[in-house]
Amino acid sequence: MTKASIDLQDLRRRIYVKAKAEPSWRFWGLYVHVCKMETLRTAYEMAKENDGAPGIDGVTFEAIETQGVETLLEQLRDELIGRTYQPLPARRQEIPKDGGKVRVLSIPAIRDRVVQGALKLVLEPVFEADFQPGSFGYRPKRTAHDAVKRVAEAIVQRKTRVIDVDLRAYFDNVRHDRLLAKVAQRIDDADVMHLLKIMLKASGKKAFHKAGSSRPCSATSTSMRWIRCWSRRGRSREMASTPTSNMRGSLTIW
Repeated sequence: MTKASIDLQDLRRRIYVKAKAEPSWRFWGLYVHVCKMETLRTAYEMAKENDGAPGIDGVTFEAIETQGVETLLEQLRDELIGRTYQPLPARRQEIPKDGGKVRVLSIPAIRDRVVQGALKLVLEPVFEADFQPGSFGYRPKRTAHDAVKRVAEAIVQRKTRVIDVDLRAYFDNVRHDRLLAKVAQRIDDADVMHLLKIMLKASGKKAFHKAGSSRPCSATSTSMRWIRCWSRRGRSREMASTPTSNMRGSLTIW
């Protein structure tokens, strides 16, 4: 597991504390942290740890290591600071499924995965603070096994009525305008919003990278809408939300 530097860890902790204490606060001045070498370096290590196939440019981790990782990171930093960074179109790869169906993966180039990872490192603490306690999908240090344990505990407490929700092919039909509007409720940083917008544009009109590092941003906004909807109606006594093969399954138990 890749660990961020002490400075980056402290930044993420401070962002989380602020977001938790002030749910309506809109963060600004975050873009400078996305551009920092330590953020990009950590994002590269995360991408390398996950491995994965190259994007449309065909550049592999082996090729990057041969040419020099710092060279790539410095180039990305300069492009981000100069506002000249443009993500490459995602490479589309069909993966066979049961019943003769296929799932289409959108695979970003490694350089774009690094920038996505850097953006995720800075934004994740903001949205992590907004999650309900029973949400487990796409969250750091939480697994599907933790969600199963949460459900088991609820059953022991005689909460046995269940609503099971699954959104089919969600990442193929993301409304970019709605996603950006949700993010803007917490982010007041034009450069960050522009970066997220061009990332979304590179994945298609409605699609979202299924193999990219920033996928949790989209999952976050959807999960929050479902959870808050049930909470407002007073029906959600216990919820466990976990990723499924399509997008996210939410079990509401009461």
